[in-house]
Amino acid sequence: MRIRKAVIPVAGLGTRFLPATKAIPKEMLTIVDRPTIQYIVEEVVASGIEQVIMVTGSGKSAIEDHFDYSYELETILEQRKKWTLLEEVKKISNLIEITSVRQKRPLGLGHAILCTKDLVGNEPFVVVLGDDLVDASIPCTQQLLNVFNEFHRPIVAVYPVSKEEIHNYGIVEGEEIKEQTYRVTKMMEKPAPETTDSNLAIIGRYILTPDIFTILENTPTGHGGEIQLTDALMELARQNQIYAYRFAGRRYDAGDKFGYIQATLAYALKHPEIGPRVREYLQKELCLG
Repeated sequence: MRIRKAVIPVAGLGTRFLPATKAIPKEMLTIVDRPTIQYIVEEVVASGIEQVIMVTGSGKSAIEDHFDYSYELETILEQRKKWTLLEEVKKISNLIEITSVRQKRPLGLGHAILCTKDLVGNEPFVVVLGDDLVDASIPCTQQLLNVFNEFHRPIVAVYPVSKEEIHNYGIVEGEEIKEQTYRVTKMMEKPAPETTDSNLAIIGRYILTPDIFTILENTPTGHGGEIQLTDALMELARQNQIYAYRFAGRRYDAGDKFGYIQATLAYALKHPEIGPRVREYLQKELCLG
């Protein structure tokens, strides 16, 4: 079955970026000249996804507004003959069909996905987290779709992390059945480094099948009183097979201050307009330092 829908949870409070996120959704913080969420949506569009379902919360209307038409802005740009900017603005509103559902209480990622049950329906779907950027020649979502087309089972994207970082992530243990692809045998939520030999961390890309909804409905609350997606995935793995895919590309945690700076620098260096100036500036500053 062809996967048509992507769920993007954007209901988080963004507390790691306070006070900047007091009035601005963290997903609307810009990486060079576009908000983080736009990079995410562009990735799923480039992967052939037809519909995005955003799980929103209070104070997130700016995200939906960003992808909506802005008649006043478009009129002003047209009057001022700002044709390049006008084309860019129109392109954003025409990217993809976007619907949204409200997560009324902050009950975790698992609960956010459960909120989309009626909109997703009885078909497999992609989940992409709004603050995980992946710079890759083949979009990360497309890489997962390629694996799904072979195995037709749920897939989690994984990325090697240092031993010191293991306790910050969900970690996968498994058997490598082909290059970069693992049959999952165990999943752990933020384990102590000494409790596992694996360093494969679950990153914000998943392909899930609709049976995950029944499991989520019966998943007890875990850490912080939230419904943890990893707990539901572990139950799904017990019932049937889950795969993990070590994707190709560079991942940036744009929900973390240092990761956000890393992403900004990386995308600035690639930017056709300012890239050479940024590179020259950094080289100068590093030499002076």
